Amino acid sequence: MAEAELSEHARGVRATVRLLANTAAISEFLPGSLGPWLAAHPRIDIDLSERPSSEIVKAVAVSDAVDRLVAVMPRTHPMAGERRIAFSQLLGEDHIGFAGALQQHIDDHAARAGHRLQPRVHLRTFEGICRMAADGVGFGIIPESAARRCRRTMPIAFVRLSDAWATRRLLLCSQAIKGLQPITRQLLEHLSLGQPARTAPLDTDP
Repeated sequence: MAEAELSEHARGVRATVRLLANTAAISEFLPGSLGPWLAAHPRIDIDLSERPSSEIVKAVAVSDAVDRLVAVMPRTHPMAGERRIAFSQLLGEDHIGFAGALQQHIDDHAARAGHRLQPRVHLRTFEGICRMAADGVGFGIIPESAARRCRRTMPIAFVRLSDAWATRRLLLCSQAIKGLQPITRQLLEHLSLGQPARTAPLDTDP
């Protein structure tokens, strides 16, 4: 998700595009897309900040993708063979927390269920959570894309959460697409795989 700002690009000076993104976007989607674009635009910098989606201003969506949250656990865990589980089934289990905006989202849903999560540890990467889950420290909740990647090299299992909030639309958006500077619009179209901007509601999942 993006709020873009450009300064004097037309005169050839350095410019900055400000991006506000949720945890999943920063960890799973943006690194592979931003690298080639920045290499092709050496005078443009990116000011990238992680925020919960609810704190990112309402805007115009230009692209979206579906991402699912899953519970990661050791392959030997009793729930490892399930196809789906409810978040409520995990509330009595030891938890590995994420040191980012995603954890606030998870904590909010635990609170709605009348439970307060007390993670045994907070980690800054999905890979770290998977390593601890493999060692039997507890369960973690991470995007399915990260769990699939970690499962190739770690003895973990992951199970999709059946809760509606665990299936999320990740939207790329801007406050006013028609008023954006050309270079900023180019970045948005690059991140949206060349799709033209269109109007859509803004999802508020981290």
